[in-house]
Amino acid sequence: MKVLGKMAAALLAGFLWCAGIAAAQDSPLPRDILETYIGPPMSLGEKINDKGVWQLLNSGGAEAGYVFETEPMAPLPGFSGASINMLVVLDLDGRFLDVQLISHNEPIFVSGLPEKLFHDFFKQYRGHSISETLVVGSPYGGAADGSALVYLDGVTKGTASVRIAHESILAATLQVAREKMSGISAGPPPYPDRDYQEALTWDDLVDQGIVTRKIVSNAEIDAAFRGTLWEDDDPEAKDFPDAPYLDLWVVDIGPPSIARAVLSDSAFEELQNFMEIADNDEPVLLIDAARHGLVTEEFVRNTSPDLISAEQGGFPIAFRDSDIYIELNDDLPEALHDGAALILRTDRRLGFDPTAEWTLKIDALRKHGSFHPEIGSVTLTSTHITPERFYARPEAVRPVPPWVEALRNRATDLIVLAVFLTGLVAVLLFGMNRLAGHRLFTPIRLGLLAAVLGFVGWWGQGQLSIATPLAVARTALDGGSFAFLLYDPFSLVIWAVTILGFVLWGRGLFCGWLCPFGAMQEFAHHLGRLLRLPVIRPRGVWDARLKLLKYAVLAGLVALLLGAPAALDKAIEVEPFKTAITTFFIREWYYVAYAVALLLFSMVLFKGFCRYLCPLGAVMAIGGLIRGRDWIARRADCGSPCQLCRVKCNYGAIRKTGEIQYSECFQCLDCVAIHDDPARCVPLVLAARGRRRELAAQ
Repeated sequence: MKVLGKMAAALLAGFLWCAGIAAAQDSPLPRDILETYIGPPMSLGEKINDKGVWQLLNSGGAEAGYVFETEPMAPLPGFSGASINMLVVLDLDGRFLDVQLISHNEPIFVSGLPEKLFHDFFKQYRGHSISETLVVGSPYGGAADGSALVYLDGVTKGTASVRIAHESILAATLQVAREKMSGISAGPPPYPDRDYQEALTWDDLVDQGIVTRKIVSNAEIDAAFRGTLWEDDDPEAKDFPDAPYLDLWVVDIGPPSIARAVLSDSAFEELQNFMEIADNDEPVLLIDAARHGLVTEEFVRNTSPDLISAEQGGFPIAFRDSDIYIELNDDLPEALHDGAALILRTDRRLGFDPTAEWTLKIDALRKHGSFHPEIGSVTLTSTHITPERFYARPEAVRPVPPWVEALRNRATDLIVLAVFLTGLVAVLLFGMNRLAGHRLFTPIRLGLLAAVLGFVGWWGQGQLSIATPLAVARTALDGGSFAFLLYDPFSLVIWAVTILGFVLWGRGLFCGWLCPFGAMQEFAHHLGRLLRLPVIRPRGVWDARLKLLKYAVLAGLVALLLGAPAALDKAIEVEPFKTAITTFFIREWYYVAYAVALLLFSMVLFKGFCRYLCPLGAVMAIGGLIRGRDWIARRADCGSPCQLCRVKCNYGAIRKTGEIQYSECFQCLDCVAIHDDPARCVPLVLAARGRRRELAAQ
């Protein structure tokens, strides 16, 4: 028994060590931890909205900017399915003071590349402005000095993850900038109305201003470079001053009616296929019928063109090549068919509104010198807007309360759960003795536990946790609202039935029939029997001592709740439920090792975690004190002299006196089956023998 005690202590110590390893990986961050990310002389001010945006204060206590996490505002999923969360510190002019990685689960950095590379990437944002066009990648060729883009070096083999993180930063940052810096609404932008149809020709587009044209002559570009080092580096501009240097046509081809008037049938079909997949992207067609050409020789398809950038409302638009086949409608002028064409795309979720005016910027480059030429540039601009009739806007629908939405989303699951729970409670309440005495009771019980594990646990995510009672306690102490309980109606129904079970049976209903991890442990126990593994059965004083452990764990969690709530999220990991049920064992190795160790332990010690370590089990035992009846029948001979039920009870819930210890009873019904079985219940067997003797004597 001393060895068993040491094993239990080792499991608990191992868990605490595992929790310490990951102590800084979860979000959102509480204020006391968030403050550690802010370096002096700056400090954290007040929280200014419900999305986790905080004031940044300077050394004098005045507002100097904003501090926020990206996940609440831009939870773009990474390759793991989970969001990458960054902390952004922005000054009042929209300049990045700092960007730091908070948490992620990107596979390439979890078990592949050094995580330091991911952290180092975010250092590149410092000093850059949100008005700059920031791009992840490297400049191609020698035209970097004249590029309209600002390049951030990616991470080899991790570029995809880095780009997802970059888009999250841009999306969250632009939301804050629009809300706090310019007063622009951050509501959802309009999107092309697929149902709107209008017969248009190219001439219609030009006449109505749906197509924008920008012409810059050689003389004008020469004038732009006059007085600079590059004023004499374009002989063609001087030889043909009246010829066009740039003949730019801009048209937003997101609306089908416009695209059909511009593109050939095959190109239109390819665009529609593209937009079905990338339904958040807005495609814009650019054509240059002059000699600028839109891109450099080093341009690579499906990247951001070096010479092109755009902005709207003072904020950058992240355009990149869509790599879509371009074939123009035969009705377009011949000069356009011979020109350079690109279809760019931008994500409307980043704030682009195609019905509001935006500015396209084209860089004109000149080189001076032959051997390491110096590159100069001037920026040519053209504004564009697409009529609103081609777009639909999301209706301003007043959202229903979150708990109502939660009910709607889980209506089917809740119906199935209600039927299952109603049937289970009815059988245990009115047919318990018949169920316990059924010759197929064990297969029936295991079948119900399999349903609990599969449907309630893995599918429904209805594994109850100590986190809920602790949250309720914290809310009660703070005088807050308990509305958060309504956000998970599936678990709330299980809690309601569990509390009903307290009155009818004590802790047994949940711990014996409704706990998914308890079901896993019971399956592990049966596997251990099939493998003929030895069985550890603590008795007497050791059993009593070990049962106190769960109350000690519960007391420790309550102490953290009152004294160090920031540490509570990690301490709750003493429950392996998140690992085994919520994440299907797809977590860090130490969490998985802990959960698997408990299951392996259950193969030799029947439901050891439930009986000795589970803090939720301690809460259930305390809740069971409101039990209104002794539902397990006893006889005068139970305990004196008969000890059969006590010996057979795997939970050690029957005292030597024959009394049921309901705080430890898991409602397995083994003792009920014995009590009603005339072939196993000793008092019934002895009584039957006495009757046979009486009959024989007669």
